[in-house]
Amino acid sequence: MACLGVFVAYLPVTTVSVSLPAIQRALGASTSQLSWVSDAFVLPMAALILTTGVWGDVHGRKRVFQTGMALCALGAAVSLSADSVQWVWAGQAASGLGAAALLPTTLALISHAVPDPRERGKYIGLWAMALMGSLAVGSLIAGLLLEHVAWRWIFLLPVPVSLTVMAVAAFRLPDSRAPHGRRLDWPGQITAAVAVTAVVYGVIEGGADGFGEPVVVAALALGVVAAVAFVLVERRSESPMLDLDLFRSPAFTATALVAMISFLGLIGFFFVLSLYFGMVQHLSTFDAALRMVLVAGTSLVASAPVGRLMHRVSARVLITSGLVVAAGAMFSLTGVDADTSYGAVAWRLVLLGLGMGAVLTPMTASAVSSVPFRLAGMAAAGNNAFRQVGGALGPAVLGALLTTRALDALPGRLADAGVPAGASDRVLDTAREQGLGAVAGLDLDAATGPALSALGDAFLDGMRLCMIVSGALALLAALACALLLRPAPAPVPPAARAGNVSGNVSGEVSDEVSGGLSPGAGRTRPTPAPAATTGISP
Repeated sequence: MACLGVFVAYLPVTTVSVSLPAIQRALGASTSQLSWVSDAFVLPMAALILTTGVWGDVHGRKRVFQTGMALCALGAAVSLSADSVQWVWAGQAASGLGAAALLPTTLALISHAVPDPRERGKYIGLWAMALMGSLAVGSLIAGLLLEHVAWRWIFLLPVPVSLTVMAVAAFRLPDSRAPHGRRLDWPGQITAAVAVTAVVYGVIEGGADGFGEPVVVAALALGVVAAVAFVLVERRSESPMLDLDLFRSPAFTATALVAMISFLGLIGFFFVLSLYFGMVQHLSTFDAALRMVLVAGTSLVASAPVGRLMHRVSARVLITSGLVVAAGAMFSLTGVDADTSYGAVAWRLVLLGLGMGAVLTPMTASAVSSVPFRLAGMAAAGNNAFRQVGGALGPAVLGALLTTRALDALPGRLADAGVPAGASDRVLDTAREQGLGAVAGLDLDAATGPALSALGDAFLDGMRLCMIVSGALALLAALACALLLRPAPAPVPPAARAGNVSGNVSGEVSDEVSGGLSPGAGRTRPTPAPAATTGISP
């Protein structure tokens, strides 16, 4: 049930990413509107993932699991029947709410069903493989469907799968709750949601309309104020959503940065790459999917040996090496152009997949093992939250960079291609008002071919900037990891731990990945968990 749940939760990520050119053509969406197609899904997931973990602890994880599956089915049904980009946003938002409920709940269900930490690691590994498998097959499903039917049918699969899983779970899935009294941190939840939404909105609209626009300045300012308010609220809360004492651990700070930057680059990369295959190389959706699946597929294949290496090689070495490899792949993609062959693109994407596979597997384990035992659950959920915030910022940041650089380069590219002044003005007006993709629908007579060639060259200018920025961020994360991520402390004998940590230990472990913490637990500094709890050696 947990693997099916996380599979459904992550299915829209690459299914939608590879379909963005088709959605843009069908609905006439601008680049900023396309960014919201991706972010309408990721934003609710990033803003609510901590809250849904606590909600499951209080009201029962089976109930939250069922609710998450129902929201995924509802969101897919809304997108399936959408006739405008705004309705696609609404469907994606509902699916994102469902994914926010499923991510922490599925992990907590595994933890409850498998109390032995060593045995549990195997099942959490299967859970992670289901997540990566969803990313890998999602693009292929979309590619196959779009070869034969309209774009909206990419949203069909989650509906019957979600309803079937709900029916089976009603009879087969046991319920569980946290052993401690819990309550929601509403002030922290509200300020966090406002901060994330305002910043992402400001970045997307700034890339489309300019960062000097009053509404953009107001949104970014609101995001900063809300972030400061979140910090102040969490400092004073008796039951914080995210205990800021976690950041006293340099290792947790490093893994939080790595989580955010990794998914910023990965989800943003899928967004930019899908537009490159559609707008520049003019590939069919299926051909684009065959290329994009190389990243998630390679990460999936690499995750198994990386999991075994974690017992022999330190997480710092694995994560730092993976980030350096991913950065090299990003920088190498600055060399692609409109005529780059499949093989020349493929080895770069495989290299990126290998790098990400080495990062994603040890990242959460390192976050959990770097903090005291009773904070392990919140550390895991916090790492997930930072990952989703990065995923929300990815299309926003890279989409803004892409649009701004491409529009700046377009006049020069049109002049170099010999496009007449009248046709050039028409292209520029269309690109600025309706987005880069709208230019492909213009009829410019003899100037159509040169104008499209100039558009492709301008897009490549923007894409190269995105790859340089992504590679630089990956190197920055690698540096932070190398400096801050230290080996886990030596394990403490069970007897000693039992004397220092109050409460039921098995109950603590069952709550380890739910994102929760009992009231007041963040104010103590109990003995760290043994290495067996996280599956990595000190």
